[in-house]
Amino acid sequence: MTLQANVETFFDKPTFSFTHVVSDPTTGQAAIIDPVLDYDAAAINISQQSAQKLLDYIEANRLTVKWLLETHVHADHLTAAHWLKQQTGAPTAIGEGIKQVQETFNQIYELEGSAAGNQSDFDMLLKDGDTLPLGELTIQVMATPGHTPACCTYLVDDAAFVGDTLFMPDYGTARCDFPAGDAQTLYQSIQKTLALAADTRLFMCHDYMPGGRELQWVTTVAEQKAKNIHINDTISETAFVEMRTTRDQQLSVPKLILPALQINMRAGRLPEPSSSGVSFLKLPINQFT
Repeated sequence: MTLQANVETFFDKPTFSFTHVVSDPTTGQAAIIDPVLDYDAAAINISQQSAQKLLDYIEANRLTVKWLLETHVHADHLTAAHWLKQQTGAPTAIGEGIKQVQETFNQIYELEGSAAGNQSDFDMLLKDGDTLPLGELTIQVMATPGHTPACCTYLVDDAAFVGDTLFMPDYGTARCDFPAGDAQTLYQSIQKTLALAADTRLFMCHDYMPGGRELQWVTTVAEQKAKNIHINDTISETAFVEMRTTRDQQLSVPKLILPALQINMRAGRLPEPSSSGVSFLKLPINQFT
């Protein structure tokens, strides 16, 4: 009998974000998905305590990091992928839609030269249907755009890491109002996910604990199809698009979007420091009103 992929999940409470470490129980090869860099917005200071916890887990369980994977360019937390690459030597990968994301936000931030996002910031750009080896397991790549053009779902054995396409059933689905986001595209992407086997485990990227319930980060295809408040078996594509479009118009801008996008579209690479040794980010005024 084939052993299931091992999954260890870490929660970053300030950003309500999950990082997952998925590993092959036979060889100990592992992939880190959506790692979080600690960021103090008031002090404009970064640190690596959360990422170090991942490395502590890796070391304690004698794992070897083979991949650093991003499900998309996050707008609500900073990625620790670049720092983890420096520590482990593992390559970074993201969906090939990153090229569109970088082009869009390079223009918004008016970034040029080394400050601009470039596809070479990531070691590998992934297409729908690509596969990555993970010991005796295989990581299958599903392009699932709609929230952003770069969104990917990673399927490993019976576990799917869905990024922001889906939340727990009582919270629904991702917003689609970022540049190049699209509700109809998201609906179609989610249908690909819901076509997986009913008992496929779906691992979330966030949980906001609606109603004060306990933290949750894993559900199944069957549970999503039956209970998701935005996109279950009773909701048509037309109804979903109308709901999502209306709802998105009422949502506030993510608090960390300005620093997060500049860093995350570069795989966590900070801007080159000035002659004083300090790195600077750009904050466009009134860009996201």
